Amino acid sequence: MKLPATLIRTDIDTPLGPMRLAATDHALAGAWFHDQRHAPDPALMTLWRPDPHHTVLREAAAQLVDYFAGRRRVFELPLDLSFGTPFQIAVWRALCGITAGRTLSYGALAQGLQAASAVRAVGAAVGRNPLSVIVPCHRVLGARGELTGYAGGLARKQALLQLESAELSIPTSTPLPA
Repeated sequence: MKLPATLIRTDIDTPLGPMRLAATDHALAGAWFHDQRHAPDPALMTLWRPDPHHTVLREAAAQLVDYFAGRRRVFELPLDLSFGTPFQIAVWRALCGITAGRTLSYGALAQGLQAASAVRAVGAAVGRNPLSVIVPCHRVLGARGELTGYAGGLARKQALLQLESAELSIPTSTPLPA
């Protein structure tokens, strides 16, 4: 993921720890917990202009507050996913199709992308999702429904799923391996 030095940023507090939000002039480009793996380089983030009053950042912060308070299940924000590879962008867009309260396995996600043999690549793209919580990578589970691989930490993944009252089972049209 190659983010530009021209983004605008703000930091917010959430019940799961502080987050940094980043935007272009017209769309949200990033949302990371401060201690999250695969976050942008701190030196790059210092180049981003701070502006807590930026329209997109202010709306993203308000929607995250509502989400954590249980008043919102769907984010309605303009998103800029263009800083990933074409494959990453396809994975991130597919993540947006997993509704709150539902989960999907990495394998089922790969199948849905017509890339059944690329489960590891799908997992890597999920892990580099630049819009934590908003693009719901936390809704992707291991093959048997286990919590695996969340860049923000498994405790946060579990808390997000509990907040959404997600079933920790994998809806899939194919039988799971024994």
